[in-house]
Amino acid sequence: MSGESPFASFMDEYFAECDEHLAAIRRLLLEIEPVAAAGGAAPQDAIEELFRSFHSIKGISGMVELREAEMLAHHLESYLRELRGRESRLTAVGLDALVAGVDALERTIAARRDGHAPPAVEAIVGSLEAVTPSAVAASATEGDAAPPATWRVTFAPAGELLGRGINVDVVRARLRQTGRIVSAAPKIRGGSVAFEFLVAGALDEATVVAWRADGIEAEPVLAEPAPGMPEPAEAQGGDGGARLAPSHVVRVDLTRLDELMRIIGDLVISRARLEAALAPMERRVPPVEWRAVQEHSQTIERQLRDLREGLMRVRLVPVGEIFRRMPFVVRDLARDTGKQVRLEMRGQDTEIDKFLIERMMDPVLHLVRNAVSHGLEDPADRVAAGKSAEGTLTLGAASVGDMVMIEVADDGRGIDSSAVAARARAMGIAVADGPIDTATVLDLICTPGFSTREETDRASGRGVGMAVVKNTIEELNGHLALQSAPGEGTRFVIELPLTLSITDALIAHVGDRTFAVPQGHVREVVEIDPVSVRVIEGHELAPFRGGSLPILRLARLFGMTERQRRALHVFVVGTGTEAVGVAVDRVSGQREIVVRSMADALVKASGIAGATDLGDGRAVLILNLPDLARHARTSLTRAGEVGNR
Repeated sequence: MSGESPFASFMDEYFAECDEHLAAIRRLLLEIEPVAAAGGAAPQDAIEELFRSFHSIKGISGMVELREAEMLAHHLESYLRELRGRESRLTAVGLDALVAGVDALERTIAARRDGHAPPAVEAIVGSLEAVTPSAVAASATEGDAAPPATWRVTFAPAGELLGRGINVDVVRARLRQTGRIVSAAPKIRGGSVAFEFLVAGALDEATVVAWRADGIEAEPVLAEPAPGMPEPAEAQGGDGGARLAPSHVVRVDLTRLDELMRIIGDLVISRARLEAALAPMERRVPPVEWRAVQEHSQTIERQLRDLREGLMRVRLVPVGEIFRRMPFVVRDLARDTGKQVRLEMRGQDTEIDKFLIERMMDPVLHLVRNAVSHGLEDPADRVAAGKSAEGTLTLGAASVGDMVMIEVADDGRGIDSSAVAARARAMGIAVADGPIDTATVLDLICTPGFSTREETDRASGRGVGMAVVKNTIEELNGHLALQSAPGEGTRFVIELPLTLSITDALIAHVGDRTFAVPQGHVREVVEIDPVSVRVIEGHELAPFRGGSLPILRLARLFGMTERQRRALHVFVVGTGTEAVGVAVDRVSGQREIVVRSMADALVKASGIAGATDLGDGRAVLILNLPDLARHARTSLTRAGEVGNR
């Protein structure tokens, strides 16, 4: 038999259970933080829930033999036990110790999951003991008292004992009256479960004899084991059990959902092929019979759509999973930098694919760090500029069609475009003379190695972060936008598709080529008379809603033969002055498509989001309209700069 831990098969369940408890813990810490700042008594319902979560993590960590997490959870639980008993008030120092303990606990569990060595936790344990009155009192008298004896106590539940009211809760209560429970663990003996406790305390012979009548055996041990080994979840009673999953919840590995989505995608393609194969038969089948075929086809299409939407709902999780981590990040950064920061969050219930949540955690974290480190000014500088000493950092999320928008904004100093351009030139990056627009600023600050700071600090790195942020977003078929005004602040907006697998698309044609356009990217589709299009400095503009709409002809961009038509079909992308029209020959309808991403760097191209199969066996490219619109805006800006010289 291999040396693998007997609990290895439970590790996936363990990590999933810990994730749930840690998410609840972060939410509860946010609730009690204002109380700690005021030095008041924390709400007991929040303390109870925190206590149960740490108690559960402690128990299941013991089951999988992750002792560092077990010890941390034990000390966190010990502090909460005293708050729970109203023996002390929650202070800012105590909250700091809790937050640091949770961070260390999370890193310890992540280290086990990633196969790394656990982090050092001694300093965190010391800070927790320092804020736990009973631990302080115990350490104060430790040098004067003789070390207590250690006993191994075993309790085997039985029907007759339960009938007399003797259960594990009663046994634990007796042990606590006698001494301190050092550790506890369930044991399998003779096909039944027994509970083994190590107790530091004084037991006399009369007590040991009396306990035997209640199924409790006690014997002294030669040496006291290492302290801090808490009771496992199985030994819990009224404090709340560490059940691995509620009866109405089934955990499913994300890869299995990915496989289901792939199968649904194949069904969508198969249905499209069936529809294409049936189309030539319409002329040969009587109308009545053909109507029945059409009804069945539409029913299958509707059921497939319901199946796809149902599976998508299973994969969706609130974007609050990202946001909940940020208050503590902001709190620590504000303390390190000496800045005053108020964090505002909205749209936390906005749902997004679980895969996207996991990939977007680091990019959002980096934008938040940059906002505090680079964006917000020191309190004195803000007051001198006529602002409040406290800066505001905003995290927001919203659903817009099939897209999700995530916003990270601050009311700080804004981005100095001239300083960015000067720094870029100093690094050897070609930048046009004169003012540069925000799109160019974004491209520059996302250049690998670019940084406006000579020295690194805890909050920001050395110019690799923004490049990773942009690349990650683009790999997810998303888009990163920047808005900034000197002295007013900076706003980053991330646009992401709700899901990466299946989406609704408009089918466009240019010459003899067919393209798919994700519907979520399109503001509207309009028909424009080619006669009304004007050419200014080599760029086409068409009248649109009282203004002018820049037109980008897809045929010219891709070097295809243009066909003369009486009307241009134009996809409008963006709003206001950012609106751009992408012109095609015609739009033939709407389809549900399966997105096949192109990860190979040799075939990836700007403006192309992937490929799909419409049922005829041919690969159809999926257009990335936001990319194409940026290309058009950049061309217009450069033309304007040339015209002004």
